[in-house]
Amino acid sequence: METRLAPSAALEREIAELLEQGITDSEGIARLGRLGAQLVMQRGIEDEVTEFLQRVRYERTGQARGSRNGNRAKHVLTAEGELEVQMPQLRNTAVKFVSRIIPDVGMAIRTRPLEVLIVGAYVRGLSDRDIESLLEEAGLGKVSKSMASRICQELRARYVAFRAKGLDKIDLLLLFLDAIYLPTRPSGAKEGVLVAWGYTRSGERVLLDVCLGQRERYEDWLEMGRGLVRRGLRAPWMSVADGAPGLVKAVEELWPDSDRQRCTVHRLRNVLAKLPKKQEIIDRVRHAYWSALDQAGSADDGEARLRALVGQLEHDYPSAAACLAEDLPALCVHLSYPLRLRKRLRSTNLLERSLGEVKRRTRVIGRFPGETSCLSLCWAVLDLIIAGARGLGLTDFESRQLDDVRATKRALIEKKMTA
Repeated sequence: METRLAPSAALEREIAELLEQGITDSEGIARLGRLGAQLVMQRGIEDEVTEFLQRVRYERTGQARGSRNGNRAKHVLTAEGELEVQMPQLRNTAVKFVSRIIPDVGMAIRTRPLEVLIVGAYVRGLSDRDIESLLEEAGLGKVSKSMASRICQELRARYVAFRAKGLDKIDLLLLFLDAIYLPTRPSGAKEGVLVAWGYTRSGERVLLDVCLGQRERYEDWLEMGRGLVRRGLRAPWMSVADGAPGLVKAVEELWPDSDRQRCTVHRLRNVLAKLPKKQEIIDRVRHAYWSALDQAGSADDGEARLRALVGQLEHDYPSAAACLAEDLPALCVHLSYPLRLRKRLRSTNLLERSLGEVKRRTRVIGRFPGETSCLSLCWAVLDLIIAGARGLGLTDFESRQLDDVRATKRALIEKKMTA
């Protein structure tokens, strides 16, 4: 580390180099998460020292209360793993400097409130007052107002820029839509946070929108979709979502010529919920359902196999049969796409796992002071996951297959328009 380079600046350089190299696996995501958490704590400590000494690094002033004399490593156990933070050593001070962020103890630190601080500060979704209150809850004193303000303002500015970014250059192959319910305000019921992400034609994952949806109604999804269109997003080749009536209606109104894939996992859950609570029956129906989709050679073949399963269920379990028969063609749309991609296209599981990570990180925070903090945090977590996620990895052959799918789709649309 360069002697005149602040530890936080060295961490910023390391993060920049990591992002420039590109993140291609889960190890890279984890490393970025640790560096981000480490940077937030390091900045906070350096701000404390600046406030304590009444001068920044290498500044000469008559009001200074002492001087810096190097650093010593301190290990902190957090939700992001063990982090090394450089604790400044001071000299010629009238009183001893004691960090309010990292207590002056000889052992490694691990406290639940500190983990809350790391998660909340790292994803930078809380207000100044919230960050201060989390530190007070941990018994660590108050964070400087400048640090809290900078963390929050930086993230909110990035979130606003994300929602204003043009999407006209994106050729969207797949659009995944889902929602998560979070306590967005100090009181009241949980509200829906709507999320849209997808795969581009080149196979890259892209986060498109994160916004408040209240009760996940038709109007909420329509407003999100119109926002995407205003930003220049062209119709996706296929959308994948659950069967919520409002969501289905909005998708069909926004992109009537796009394929609509019903999430096969959500549909199976609905069907199994209408069966007797006997594991043998549940396992048998689950096996038959996935076998019908896995063994199908085309969309028509898959639909025929599922209709056969509907017939098997009708006599003993009519409610389950009716549930499966509803919107049946939409369950099989993915079967028209390249074989290797079908399991990736037939459900919103990848998005659900990402939303599960949002829940994990927000659970320890509790209620949010308002929607801005909530949405900023959700976006930050999802942006981190999407940035380092694996793409589709399309082969040349699969690319040609996709071109054939698009050509067939266009021919059907033109035929319908001229009929």
